[in-house]
Amino acid sequence: MNAVQPIQLLAPEGTLSENETYSPYIAALSDEDLRSLYRNMALERRLDAEATSLQRQGQLALWVPALGQEGAQVGTIAALKPSDMVFPTYREHAMALYRGITPEELITQFRAVAHAGWTPEKYNFHLYTVVLGAQTLHAAGWAMGIAQDLRTGSVPRGRQEDEIVLACLGDGASSQGDVHESMVFAGSYGLPVLYFIQNNHWAISVPTSTQSKAPLAARAGGYGFEGVRVDGNDVLGSYAVAAHMAEQIRSGQGPKLIESVTYRIGAHTTADDPTKYRSADEVERWKAQDPLDRYRTWLTAQETADEGFYQQVEEEAEDLAAELRRATLSIEAQPLEEVFDTVYAEPHRQIEAEKAWLKDYEAGFAEDGDKA
Repeated sequence: MNAVQPIQLLAPEGTLSENETYSPYIAALSDEDLRSLYRNMALERRLDAEATSLQRQGQLALWVPALGQEGAQVGTIAALKPSDMVFPTYREHAMALYRGITPEELITQFRAVAHAGWTPEKYNFHLYTVVLGAQTLHAAGWAMGIAQDLRTGSVPRGRQEDEIVLACLGDGASSQGDVHESMVFAGSYGLPVLYFIQNNHWAISVPTSTQSKAPLAARAGGYGFEGVRVDGNDVLGSYAVAAHMAEQIRSGQGPKLIESVTYRIGAHTTADDPTKYRSADEVERWKAQDPLDRYRTWLTAQETADEGFYQQVEEEAEDLAAELRRATLSIEAQPLEEVFDTVYAEPHRQIEAEKAWLKDYEAGFAEDGDKA
């Protein structure tokens, strides 16, 4: 399983190594770019902790922690252009924040008051997908649309000719049939899509070693395109590999796949108890490879960031957490009838019948004096 070592530029102790292929991408980053990587990781981590607390207090129906996966997400999204379309799962909080999605927009779905809180076109960031692997089919379809627009010379206004698609998924979702179909389609038609597998080692309680007897990146070869492994806790390596892959896709080399080897420090969701299936020693070993700690060590050693910067980020993170809590407590539920009204564009007889049934059902709970 570990025969193919992940690409790593920044080691856990905070030392940066040179790589002929990938180091030039890091060298091209300004000091502000480098600080931005840390800032975005730190902001997501604080938001993650606050959302977990809100769920424990009964304010959210569910939360999906991303603790430990900040480097994989931030490094990858930072390597893309704002015009590239992203199809997330339900754990890409760092990517969502990076694209400008607000805490209120992000939390709406987890507050269970609406299907989603943002418009995908505004951020080039699709809605969270709870059905495992379904977003990869959406991503392939979008990429097919890009290829068709380029072929016919009819790129829609506001879209870029070099647009690519990022399809996010986890190691567990890689076993879904939808993912296989998506990759077959992408490989057959040479679509401009980058598959991004966050291998956090656990598909709820099923370890990756059970999911696959070979590195997940190796699967790409079966579909006719390249796959690589990267240390997902190395934000610089994640950035460089994604930038290199994106560059190749834009040049017409078809789809690519990144297996980002990281670790889910927390629970799969707040409905999960990871102590039932993994050891505390395993978690501690991965905590020693924390993406924020190693990156902060390097930034400080390079004199690219100082304590004043870290304090500023901490204050911004606290403000973000406060905004998340304020938004969560103030969000009003969407009228249930609107859920029915937005299923189809035109009136639908079955939907109207179901809405009428619900109205009668709710009326059954009214006090006798309140009944019409």
